Amino acid sequence: MSLIIRETNSALKRKEVYPVNERRLVKFPRGSNIRYLPLVYFLPLELIVKCPTLYKLPRDLSELSASNELIGLIESDAFLGEIMDASASLAFPHFGFGGWKEHYTGYCPVWRLSYALPLWAKGIERETGWGLQALLHVPPHTEIPFFKPEYIREIFGRVVKREIEEQGWQPILDVVREMSCDEDFEPWDTNARKDFLRKWYHTRSKKVQTVSLEALLEDDEDSSIFYIPDATQNVEAYVVAKDFAERFLTTLSEKDRQIVQLRQDGYTYEEVAAAMRYKNHSGVIKRIEAIKKKFREYSSKE
Repeated sequence: MSLIIRETNSALKRKEVYPVNERRLVKFPRGSNIRYLPLVYFLPLELIVKCPTLYKLPRDLSELSASNELIGLIESDAFLGEIMDASASLAFPHFGFGGWKEHYTGYCPVWRLSYALPLWAKGIERETGWGLQALLHVPPHTEIPFFKPEYIREIFGRVVKREIEEQGWQPILDVVREMSCDEDFEPWDTNARKDFLRKWYHTRSKKVQTVSLEALLEDDEDSSIFYIPDATQNVEAYVVAKDFAERFLTTLSEKDRQIVQLRQDGYTYEEVAAAMRYKNHSGVIKRIEAIKKKFREYSSKE
């Protein structure tokens, strides 16, 4: 039993499945996710195991076509979301930017370009011949083998390079590389983010970094999580310290972040206690000590 695909018009709300001469005819709406099925079987094993929906799809099309449930997965949002994420992860490194896709946010234009799923599917078929027609010509009861990771990287590299040229993306990439902004990066301690900050604020000197981190680790009063160097005195130290503190704050609970913010704003322990509805300021001091402990642990990992 093999899988036969027939496109229908957009008026068809859902797919129809019925047997024809020992084959199973499966109708999919025009623009169906089925066009991305070959790309699923092009993913490397180490990537597809991270995609729960895609990993459920058997590598034998006979087994796939025999299950309404499995066929239904192809049209699911989960299928589309996972194949988009997976293909973007494979495409992103070939744009020539440091780090991985996961190090950037959706504000980054390159991150968005990496999600050009239709281009990757068509490009791979054009480059290798591996598309829907090739997939459907796989003999029944045959398990589709995994492609080698090196081959996949090579093909994605060719496809991305070709699309950059044909789509005229190079000027965009040049501008993004020259004019990156903080919103393009996830607030994690990644090399991509560090390189951006160093370039933006010219802080490649190890001496500047060391001084900044030592300042952050000062343990007088409430510790330097409540203190950011004066930008008018040392812009570089200010930027590095502020970035470090902000990344640390994302590890705290909402309540702890509020306490830190109030202390940064100059509120006394008593005023913080009143604002946070503690019975007295000793509760605030205990929370601050706990935050300081977390801060020291976080700093030691840097």
